[in-house]
Amino acid sequence: MNDQRNLFVAIAISVAILIGWQYFFPSKPAEPVAQHQTADGKPATPATAPTPATASSPAQVPGTPAAAAAQTGASRNDALGKSRRIAIKTPSMHGSIALTGARIDDITLVKYRETPAADSAEIDLLSPAESPEPYWAEFGWVATDAGVKVPGPDSVWQAQGDGPLTPAAPLVLTWDNGEGLRFVRTYTVDENYMFGVAQRVENYGTKAASLHPYALLARTGTPHVAGMYILHEGPLGVFDGTLKEIKYDDLKKEGSARHKTTGGWAGITDKYWLTALVPPAKTEITGRFVHQRLGNADRYQVDYLAPARMVEPGKSDEAGFHLFTGAKQVSLLDGYADKLGIDRFDLAIDFGWFYFLTKPFFYLLQMLHSALGNMGLAILALTVVLKLAMFPLANKSYVAMGKMKKLQPRVQELQARYADDKMRLQQEMMALYKTEKVNPVSGCLPIMVQIPVFFALYKVLFVTIEMRHAPFYGWISDLSAQDPTNIFTLLGLIPWTPPHFMHLGVWPLIMGVTMFLQQKLNPQPTDPVQAKMMQFLPIIFTFLLANFASGLVIYWAWSNSLSILQQWVIMKRAEEK
Repeated sequence: MNDQRNLFVAIAISVAILIGWQYFFPSKPAEPVAQHQTADGKPATPATAPTPATASSPAQVPGTPAAAAAQTGASRNDALGKSRRIAIKTPSMHGSIALTGARIDDITLVKYRETPAADSAEIDLLSPAESPEPYWAEFGWVATDAGVKVPGPDSVWQAQGDGPLTPAAPLVLTWDNGEGLRFVRTYTVDENYMFGVAQRVENYGTKAASLHPYALLARTGTPHVAGMYILHEGPLGVFDGTLKEIKYDDLKKEGSARHKTTGGWAGITDKYWLTALVPPAKTEITGRFVHQRLGNADRYQVDYLAPARMVEPGKSDEAGFHLFTGAKQVSLLDGYADKLGIDRFDLAIDFGWFYFLTKPFFYLLQMLHSALGNMGLAILALTVVLKLAMFPLANKSYVAMGKMKKLQPRVQELQARYADDKMRLQQEMMALYKTEKVNPVSGCLPIMVQIPVFFALYKVLFVTIEMRHAPFYGWISDLSAQDPTNIFTLLGLIPWTPPHFMHLGVWPLIMGVTMFLQQKLNPQPTDPVQAKMMQFLPIIFTFLLANFASGLVIYWAWSNSLSILQQWVIMKRAEEK
């Protein structure tokens, strides 16, 4: 009995510590900026392309102009107007490519908005270097010989036609270095979030040129992250089949990290959004994560450098990359993985340690959502399905607890009789358990098996974009946001803003009540210290979960309610025997 109770207490305290740490000590970003913002509102210094290790002398690196432009802190719209642009138009995103530099630095997600309001602004994912939130993708060539001119961020490309770039119409840009090399870049885009970038260099001169193709993502400013231990936000990638994740703070300390790989992908992830570079699947290539300090801001870069291509006079060579810029939809990432051969692309979504459970749970949730038409109802239905699947284990656990609760008066009698003789007390209790055919730890294994299931479902509800801005019923308009009500303002009747720790909505309160009722059905600890701790846990968890996504709180309250019903029925049956 003590072993089982200690297990419950240990689990409860562990969860409380983990959740409480995130609640009271949330991670503090280095820059107080929004989704992908700089700290000072100034534009980034242009990105630096990876320098080939084979170069005998430093080259003029593409991405670094001879004289950096003054940091004007221009608005996003002003920054977009500094160069002639070719529009990008697809059903899922729109934006533009600047002819100066030919970067993909203007992407807006059509299907996602900042808030649930219909007139809310669309999500701006990529922005040009001169804007307050610099975040862009760049492609090009690095010359082994420093004397070879290659296009950089100040190079003005010529477009074949006025665009726009659409799924049906590619965009072709050209740039001539005037010394025998002509560069041709062809952009394609599908109906979702994947770009194709084909780079060709044509040598019409008299000298051979050694060139390394490269691709990079540059982001200035440390973005605000959720700071949850169950969610990675920041640089990541798959190198030779292995997922590598690096936190912003760790990259600041290390400066850079280099990985050789054949295939895979690398990028920067937010909770719901991803930008990722995808190199050719069968080419050995070097990927890097890089941090630089630029004035008062941090810049993070993810890049690939491919082996050199020797382009002889009269010949040409070509290199290609893919670029993903969009929402992390599981089915979409799986589709790209199959179509383009992208290794483990679905790991861009942080499914966690229990991947083998989390992803199937997600697909089951999606099926229920399609059938019921509401994500909140799908959560309730999924909880019922899991409860039914776990019923045999839960039944065994509750039957054991029912028997223990029935024996509790006799156990307390033995504790009082042999209070001064612990060895005799243990002997008598074991004899009692043997006579009544009760195993005091028989409920432990079922509980341990259910823990991975709980955390896997918790993960699904926390990390998947399908929860974002999904409405429920009543006052819940966004299942990914906290319950907007607050009992300390009498649900909005009192016009004041209480401290952060005093935000307590209706659903967290319902969850706390269900947790209290469930606790009452369990055998009560005989140790007064443990009894006090158990009494306070529902209160602690109520306040801790008050700032969690309402979808998680609803799930927890509904799960508790089903457990109460199941536990009450089983224990009633046990008492009748």
